Amino acid sequence: MFQPAALFIGLRYSRSRQGSAFTRFIQRFSLIGIMIGVAALIVVTSVMNGFENELKNRILGVVPQVTVQGTDGAPLEDWQATQQDLVYPRQVRHSAPFVQVESLLQGRGQLSAVMLQGLYPEYESAYNQVTQHMVRGQFSDLQAGEFGVILGRPLAYQLDVQVGEQVRLVAASGGQFTPAGVMPAQRMFRVIGLFEVGADIDRQLAIAHADDVARLLRYPQGAVGGIRLYLDDAFAAQRVASHLRQQISPQQSLQVTEWSERYGRLFDAVRMEKGMMLFMLAMVVMVAAFNVVSALVMVIHDKRYDIAILQTLGLSRGQVYAMLMVQGAASGLTGALVGVLLGIALTFGLNPIMNLLGLQIMLYTDGQGLPFLMHVSQVAAIAGLAVALTLMATLYPAWRASRVQPAQALRYE
Repeated sequence: MFQPAALFIGLRYSRSRQGSAFTRFIQRFSLIGIMIGVAALIVVTSVMNGFENELKNRILGVVPQVTVQGTDGAPLEDWQATQQDLVYPRQVRHSAPFVQVESLLQGRGQLSAVMLQGLYPEYESAYNQVTQHMVRGQFSDLQAGEFGVILGRPLAYQLDVQVGEQVRLVAASGGQFTPAGVMPAQRMFRVIGLFEVGADIDRQLAIAHADDVARLLRYPQGAVGGIRLYLDDAFAAQRVASHLRQQISPQQSLQVTEWSERYGRLFDAVRMEKGMMLFMLAMVVMVAAFNVVSALVMVIHDKRYDIAILQTLGLSRGQVYAMLMVQGAASGLTGALVGVLLGIALTFGLNPIMNLLGLQIMLYTDGQGLPFLMHVSQVAAIAGLAVALTLMATLYPAWRASRVQPAQALRYE
């Protein structure tokens, strides 16, 4: 089969076992460096993606992702009419009324600041992550008028209360003016269930029936605090909120908020950490890729007589340049391909390997170990980066090889 001379010779040189043993060692060393760097990038990227996805599911599946509320926290007295006036974008999967207020929760001599959410179980369905992480009781046990509350299990331990016992909820909103001053709204609630999503939200959230919370805050009959929206992708909250704000006129006295206003710094920190880790590992790949420079320079020194003879046989400078580029590209492609396969294998075998070695870096309540999420586009980008860096590293040595003068190289031969 016909093969261009530069491609054929470049591939032969990349597989050659002749020449200096040290030169072959440098070539293998650069290839192994690319392979390890690519594999490390894939493993770390997948684990960081998994960690970010776990945070998104466990935290943003519980807190409101986008909310439509009255201005300055005023209750919505006809939330059905408000919902009909709004056109939700396609990212919105579900909407439900809710009541939310910051409050204090008192157990056996312990006080804890919590976010009290009043929800309607019939509207929440399976969209709220709490329904999937109940460890005692059922989400559907919330009944209007019974003043039941569901706590995170760590919060219940902190307050030293069990299911069936009572806790006192105190909310500044809904307070009454008395001769002694403003008295906050307070009421005894009975613990009817416990949940645990495996995040800090377990210590910060209490859930009760929306009608009971509305009564605690002295809302008018049928009024709610707002409408919460569940999205296909919680990271699309800013676009959804912007779309809704454009529909609201000043006369409607409505405001739209989204989760990043409260939890944005946490996810910004995760993204920054992820970006820095990828940058540092990319530097490892870059160092390994530029080891190809040393390998090719030594190959040129070993093969200078061969290159000179090929030039006397009619090989042009451009073909010599292409020949060395092919040899460098072969190392980059081989290292990237083997690194991708190794990275995928390590990612899927990471938890079994850690269990075998007895390492416990992170434990979730469901016992799944380290989370990971692999994106094909990221794997392809990492492999492409390794190949591109390798090709860049071959530019100078290939140029030097193309400048070899046959007469000078063969002068003493």
